Amino acid sequence: MSTMKELIEYMAKSLVNNPDAVVVHEVEKAGTVTYRLSVAPDDMGRIIGKQGRVVNAMRILLRVAATKDGRRATLEIV
Repeated sequence: MSTMKELIEYMAKSLVNNPDAVVVHEVEKAGTVTYRLSVAPDDMGRIIGKQGRVVNAMRILLRVAATKDGRRATLEIV
């Protein structure tokens, strides 16, 4: 398990009411790793946040961690 995947899981589980429903899938295409985060429908608003601020902060942290490793990464909410 990658450390970036663990980072996303940790952040998401800290924010939601139902941490058991948090699932992160890792997909690699053309040198970019895409992490797909799914949560319970009731927790979707907590992950997105007001005007998308929470998910954007998560994306920035992921991007910084990936750049530090010399990789590219994106986060999708499904």
